[in-house]
This record gives sequence, structure tokens and C-alpha cells, in this order.
Amino acid sequence: MLNRRSLLSLGAGALALSVSSAAFAQQPTYKIGYQLPLTGNTAQYGVDFKNAAEIALDRFAKANKPFKVEIVFEDSRSDAKEGVAIARKFADDKAIVGVLGDFTSGVSMASAQVYKEAGMPQLSQTASHPDYAKISEWQFRNITTQAQEGPLNAEWMYALGYRKVAVIAEQTDWGQTVVSNFADKFKALGGQVVFSEFFNRGLADFRPILTKIGRERPDAIYTGFFYEDGAQFLKQAKQLGLATPIHSTSAAYNQQLITLAGGDSEGMKLTATFLPTNPAANVQEFVAAWKAKTGQAEPGQFPAQAYDAVNIMLAALERAHAAGNVTRKSLRDQLAATKDFPGVTGNTTFDANREPAKQLVRAQVKGGAFVAVQN
Repeated sequence: MLNRRSLLSLGAGALALSVSSAAFAQQPTYKIGYQLPLTGNTAQYGVDFKNAAEIALDRFAKANKPFKVEIVFEDSRSDAKEGVAIARKFADDKAIVGVLGDFTSGVSMASAQVYKEAGMPQLSQTASHPDYAKISEWQFRNITTQAQEGPLNAEWMYALGYRKVAVIAEQTDWGQTVVSNFADKFKALGGQVVFSEFFNRGLADFRPILTKIGRERPDAIYTGFFYEDGAQFLKQAKQLGLATPIHSTSAAYNQQLITLAGGDSEGMKLTATFLPTNPAANVQEFVAAWKAKTGQAEPGQFPAQAYDAVNIMLAALERAHAAGNVTRKSLRDQLAATKDFPGVTGNTTFDANREPAKQLVRAQVKGGAFVAVQN
């Protein structure tokens, strides 16, 4: 039989539980939009972004924050018209306070025009065209641009003794910046670009281009491609017996390049902001979560970029919430205030132009894996 003290104790406990449950139920929910290609010829990248975003969101949800976050995913198919339509949809949804994406610079920049007019903060994990962040105060990115990567690779290759270089890149806005930023610096150093050509993404036969490169006898080849085209290029270069050293950008960094090209990828060098072999705790936590969620091998640089982008957005949202004022403008301001964010792709600080200050590492394919190198 319960006495009066026991009844009072139970009543107090029930009241506390009720208040706690009510407080939990009253937690605000903020929405973030994410436009990304989930179908089409770049769907593999969008699927990776979505997986990385869900890993970040799950980690955030388990941290017992005073608010909830939902991410609304929309398929842009890497199509500018589709991207603009999604941007209008997100802009019209008053519950959405910020957006992530898109994948390509072209789609990101087309969508940015809508977000500029709507006053919506946009953070792209991979838009590397130099003009993207110049569109307005609402555009951010956490990936390095070819304005940084091209000159760094030019200096690296010149320091290795290369004086005559062939350059190829995909026929896109991004590919144009790969060539121009590298070539301008390489020439300024005293080097010579003896061959330059663009190709359409998904090209099945690189042998005509490789044959022309071979005729020019360059010291090295600098490439602007993603891993699918990269694997084709590397395999066909070996088929033709072309032993010229090959360098590339961070866009080629993906374990799938090695899987697809096999031993033909051995020796290729590139720059990157992420290596899954980095022993840092946050990197290894992400790598383990990625393997558990996807059943795949180590994540490449692009899903790592997406993971950091989501976490940067969540951290800015948390600061805005703590200040008691979550709006699109306050979220933009908190994003702009991001300093030394400890991401898996390195620390990120946005400068006055909303560009990331990040460090690139040099890597080479050795023994079927990407490893950091000094030269």
C-alpha cells in the first residue's frame, strides 16, 4: 500500500516527465533544402552526397540538441533548368532557412540567381567555378577552387622538372577553369603548354587525344576529369604504351578510379583535401560511419566535402538558434562567421568573399591506394 509520501513522489515524477515530454514536443524544427543529382549521368555523386548528409544529420540528431533539423532532398539531375525550378520551390517554402548544393558549378550558379533574389543562404560542397561565390553575399562553398588548385599543381609539376606539359579537361565551365588556371601559372613559371584539348564527359575513346599527345612528347600530362573518365584515360594510355607522368585535380580523387583502372592507375598524382587514411579521430569516425551505411570502401573527397558542408550548415544553425533568431539572414551571417571549423577535409574558415581557406595535400596512387607524398 502506497503512503502519502510515495504518492507525492510519484506525482512529482509524473509531472517532471510530463514537463520534459512537453518541452521535447515543443522543440522547433528547421528545414534545410539540398538540391543534388539523384538520377542521370552524375547520379553517383548525388547519391554519395545524400548518404554523407544523412550520416551528418543522424550524428547531429543523436547529440540531444534543443531543436530538430530536417533535410529536404530534391533531384536536380545536374540540369540547370531543373536546378532553377528546385531553387524556386525551396525559396517559396518559408520553413526552409538554408540550402546545400548543387553538384556542378553550372547548376549551382544558375540556382544561385534565384537564391540571390530570395535572400537564401546557399552552401555548395563542390561548385569550384571562380565566379560562383561572386554572385552575391548569399553564396558560400567549402571546396577549393581551380584558382587555388591550378597554380599549386603548376608549381608542383614545375618543381619536378617538367617544362613541357600537355593539358586536357572536360568541356564544361569547370574544365575551362582547370586549363586556364593551371596554364597561366605554368607559363608564368617558365613552362610551356605544348598541347591543350577539351573532351565531352563520358568519352569512351581517348585514344585519338592520347595519340596527339604522344606526338608532342610532353614531359607530363595535366588532366581535368572525374574518376569515370579518368579511369578510361589511364587504361587507354597504358594500352598505347604512353609512359608520360599524369597529374590531375582533386575531382579525380575517388577509390573507384583505382577500382576501375586497376594497375593502370599506379603512379598518377593529384591534389586533394581529404584522405581516408588520415588518423584524425573525426576522419576515422566518418570513414567508419560511411562503410557501415553504404557497405562501400573508403569515401572519396566529394562525399567528405558534402559531410563537412552539412555539418558547417548545422553548426551555423545552432549558433543562430542560440542567439534566439533563426532566419535566412541570421543563418547567412552565422555561416559567414564560420572560423576554423574542424571538418574531415581540414579546417574551414570563410573569408570576406565567402571562400574557404583550406589546405591541399599531394597524393599519389601507390600499391592500389592513394597515399600522401611530399613531391
